[in-house]
Amino acid sequence: MSNFSWQKSSYSNAEGGNNCLELAASADDIRHLRESDDPSIVITTTATKLRAFILGAKAGEFDHLL
Repeated sequence: MSNFSWQKSSYSNAEGGNNCLELAASADDIRHLRESDDPSIVITTTATKLRAFILGAKAGEFDHLL
């Protein structure tokens, strides 16, 4: 998974800290998520499911968990 092109969230720590969410895509429609402070743990999902999660988060569907 080190050969993926990881992209950091624009909401990540601007000072270059290790509290960043990173996302990578592979050719088979799989999306990979990891935290920069422990890059060995990677969550995988499909692009469709990730899109549904992001739209739900933007709509506030998970605000009660914060």
